[in-house]
Formats: sequence, structure tokens, C-alpha cells
Amino acid sequence: MMHTNIDRETLRALADEGNETALDRLADLADAAGDLGELSELLDEGCAHAGFLLTRRAVANGDPRELGRIADAGYDEAGRELERLLSASGERVEERGVPG
Repeated sequence: MMHTNIDRETLRALADEGNETALDRLADLADAAGDLGELSELLDEGCAHAGFLLTRRAVANGDPRELGRIADAGYDEAGRELERLLSASGERVEERGVPG
């Protein structure tokens, strides 16, 4: 199988034509570059893979606001991760004897 590098412009053109694989590849490139702005734009375009990548970053950073924003943009897994984070946070508060 031949491995080729396709330039960003070609990926963008394919994504604009509805090719989800090209959209996912753009998300991978943005993630590798640490370009959260582009990842957010791709999520707004409906790229679930961008939502996954952003959610993974927000979970790693323990960032509930970002998880809420991602969930509001339509990536449901971010909402589940937000609930998990908030539940875990409530458990820690209760362990310290502070009412949650």
C-alpha cells in the first residue's frame, strides 16, 4: 500500500465536499500542531473526531468549562466526561467533610 502525504489545501477541499475522512485528517493535523482554534472550528463544522480530540485534552487538563463548551458544540461524549468530572469532584468534597 502506498503512503502519500496530502497537502492541507487538498484535505480542506475534500472536507468542504463532505469527505469525513479528510475532515478527520485535518483534525489530526491541528491536534498535532496544538492548534485548538482550528480544532474548535472543525468541531463547529460537525467533525466528531475534533470533538474527541478536544475532549481528550480537556479531560487531561481537568477543564470543566472547556468540556461544557465542547458538549454545547454538539459532542455528547464531552457532556458525559463533564458529568464524570463533576461527580468525582463532589466525591472529593464529601471526603473532606464539606457538604457537596
